[in-house]
Amino acid sequence: MLDRHSLFWKLAILLVGFCLLMIGLSYTWGRHMETQNAFLDEPAREVLRGYASEAEQAWRSGGREGLDRWVALMHGREHGWVGVLDPSLRPLNSAVLGPEIMQRLTRLRGVDWPMSRRSIAQPWLRIPFPGAPEQGMLIIELPQRLNPGHYRVAWQVVTNGIIPGLFTLLLCVGLYRMLIVPLNQLREQANAWRADQLSARLDSRTIARHDELGELARAFDQMAERLQGTVAMQQQLLRDLSHEMRTPLSRLRVACDGETDLARLRERLVREVDCMQQLVEGTLQLAWQDAERAPMNLEPIQVPALWELLVEDARYESGWLPERLRCEVANHCWVQGNLNHLAQALENMLRNAIRHSPEHGVVRLGGQREGGYWRLWLEDEGGGVAEEDLERIFAPFSRLDGSRPGDGGFGLGLSIARSAIQRQGGTLWAENGKRGLRLCMRLPVHVPAPARDKPAPTGVPQAL
Repeated sequence: MLDRHSLFWKLAILLVGFCLLMIGLSYTWGRHMETQNAFLDEPAREVLRGYASEAEQAWRSGGREGLDRWVALMHGREHGWVGVLDPSLRPLNSAVLGPEIMQRLTRLRGVDWPMSRRSIAQPWLRIPFPGAPEQGMLIIELPQRLNPGHYRVAWQVVTNGIIPGLFTLLLCVGLYRMLIVPLNQLREQANAWRADQLSARLDSRTIARHDELGELARAFDQMAERLQGTVAMQQQLLRDLSHEMRTPLSRLRVACDGETDLARLRERLVREVDCMQQLVEGTLQLAWQDAERAPMNLEPIQVPALWELLVEDARYESGWLPERLRCEVANHCWVQGNLNHLAQALENMLRNAIRHSPEHGVVRLGGQREGGYWRLWLEDEGGGVAEEDLERIFAPFSRLDGSRPGDGGFGLGLSIARSAIQRQGGTLWAENGKRGLRLCMRLPVHVPAPARDKPAPTGVPQAL
């Protein structure tokens, strides 16, 4: 569906407005110029009024004979019929008016009237004597040289050619700024990506647009940010991985150079190889989760049932008693998520809590409903961390206790957990609780159908 900010409406308004403007311009301006070109210009009027003044002088000085001489002189000066009549259309000279001439005398025009271009014949004009209009008037067929509209062709070119061309050029400029300029910016950004300039961004005015090009620009910028973040993270992971790998490799070299007991050397090799394998697998999994954007299969998950399965494995690994791993979440806590990824995230968080808990400490899983989400938290009794480190604990290879790599983990567990939670539409953050560090999750709620409750999950995939 097209919304009110769609590019379609902008183009429609622009083109319809342009068409209406051109139609109005052609009608009003063309009609105005046609009207202006139908009137005699002032020099032509002065020439005709001068002829009338000469005819009056000839009438006053020579009477009928004077007018005959003046009319004969006019026939040599202008081509066309010339006569001098009284207000009753009777000749003041010796001319004889035939029926054809009398018919033409019924269609006389004044010098201030428009000259019709519909007739092939030249119009006949009536110019009263300047000094005595009541005594007579000059009747003359308009000379060809005095015809109005000498610049008719030029005005038609301007009206029908140049002006529409200028408006069309303005339309093209508007369309170029509306369509081509943002596309050129997108092309420049794509070229910048090709040149490994991932920090290049589009103009803010293009991003602020509310049409389809604005959506495309925002998608380009988000893609650029995502690409830049992915590349930066992978580069950082490679640097951190190469740094972390130096320690087990150095220990292997020392063991190979100095160890003489083959059994102890074999034990050392197995331990260091396992350490490097966990390090590589954790790093690759974190990189894969960051790069993988395929839709995730979501399903209803009962959190207490999943917790019981994870606690069973955690007790086997840590030797903790059941009462030290408490679930304070109601049985109706169902969330919409991916079983494998949620189990892995919870397992990493649980291992982190166990690792940092004091002797005889307790780890609790709590939660409460918040609208369409469940807010879950996992809290230990390890004393918490500094406020400035609450976000840093989610960074890859981050170890706040300064433990040796491999002994206390590699600092990848919480990074993998956050990535897994985010991929299924949730969020994960840390805060200091009353007893220790509290890891909080926010996951979408799933309400199972009353008659078709889905059975609790029966297995959890092995977490890396």
